[in-house]
Amino acid sequence: MAIKFPGQGEMLSRMSLIEEGHEQQVRMAYLSIVGSHSTNGVAALHTELLKSRLVPDFAAVYPDRFNNKTNGITQRRWLLKSNPELSSLITKAIGDTWVTHLDELQKLKEFAGKADFQKKFMKAKQDAKKHFADYMKESEGWNINPDSIFDFQVKRIHEYKRQLLNALHIVMLYNRIKSGKGKGLQPRTFMIGGKAAPGYRMAKLIIKFINSIGNVINKDPGMKDKLAVYFLPNYRVSLAEKIFPAANVSEQISTAGTEASGTSNMKFMCNGALTIGTLDGANIEIAEEAGDENIFVFGMTADEVNALKPSYNPHEIYFADAEIKEAIDLIRSGHFNFGEPGIFDPLIDSIMSPNDPYLVLGDLRSYADAQQQVNDLYGDINKWNEKAILNIATSGKFSSDRTISQYAQEIWDIKKCSIEDTINPIEVIHEAKKGK
Repeated sequence: MAIKFPGQGEMLSRMSLIEEGHEQQVRMAYLSIVGSHSTNGVAALHTELLKSRLVPDFAAVYPDRFNNKTNGITQRRWLLKSNPELSSLITKAIGDTWVTHLDELQKLKEFAGKADFQKKFMKAKQDAKKHFADYMKESEGWNINPDSIFDFQVKRIHEYKRQLLNALHIVMLYNRIKSGKGKGLQPRTFMIGGKAAPGYRMAKLIIKFINSIGNVINKDPGMKDKLAVYFLPNYRVSLAEKIFPAANVSEQISTAGTEASGTSNMKFMCNGALTIGTLDGANIEIAEEAGDENIFVFGMTADEVNALKPSYNPHEIYFADAEIKEAIDLIRSGHFNFGEPGIFDPLIDSIMSPNDPYLVLGDLRSYADAQQQVNDLYGDINKWNEKAILNIATSGKFSSDRTISQYAQEIWDIKKCSIEDTINPIEVIHEAKKGK
């Protein structure tokens, strides 16, 4: 490297595989790049950030090694198995080749505006919502209104994924309804689920906060059939298989530039949920496929986040926006933590700090405005269903079949086996027994 870049000691120091400091450490990411022939991101934005911010020196030295492989999900589990009623409807409309070639869903576009197909889609969605509500009634004793908007955020609990942003908006809606300003709001059930690392105190506190908000709102008679909040316990694959078919809204609200890709966004999309999200991870490609008009985009871009951080002042936002101030003041007052004074102070301190790396208040007003668009569109259910069907029709790119094929062709350099070339494991076992 020194021969290739003579006199560039600073660059060589930056690229050293050993962290030179008080305690020397191996830079594992750098070692991985040098020791492999290919380095890929898992969404277009992620790949670009790898090259421009995370390891720009290595991208300059090895430009041909860096490439993109956007993540995917398997439609056999997340649509065919999880959502048999919708799957049957799709197959009756366009045939069953989508099961192995998800891009065939493009054929659904011609059905998106048809009233008869919309009606059948709405029945499939409503049946899935009732099935989910019945399951939660049996397992948790919850009385979830299946006629409300089912708004889900299910993913690992982490500050960058901004479950706290979701919770703050819920408090804003709660205040609107309590003050008599909730006219025109569609009934909404917010459901948040996910697990946190055992030692991640702030994540655990966010879970506690969501549960506490739910305890207050769900017991308030004035919120009945208007607003409900639940934290889903033990989020897991078997529960996810019930969630995705039932969802109306998919929350993908990470701070732009922090999410590598995301896959729940893809699972929601192919089941006909509309995305509310930042231009982060694979959300960007979802917007490209579905069209900006068929999802709800809000917030700063990754470049805008980066530019704002040095001068970020959440106190200005707090004092300039009365509704945001009212929500934060209510949380500070102890309204959601009676008998546990000060327990949520660390959360407020984090979002009010100019050093908040996730700029929660910076995106809150834009997020609330986008949520109002969600509310207004749901009031026109036919238009909502048309956009939901278009999301399904444009989800073909996000199959893991495509992702694996790209890895095989462009990185691993392997070819598909024909059926004749495959090995039958049963025959191998029989032959082995004969050999004995």
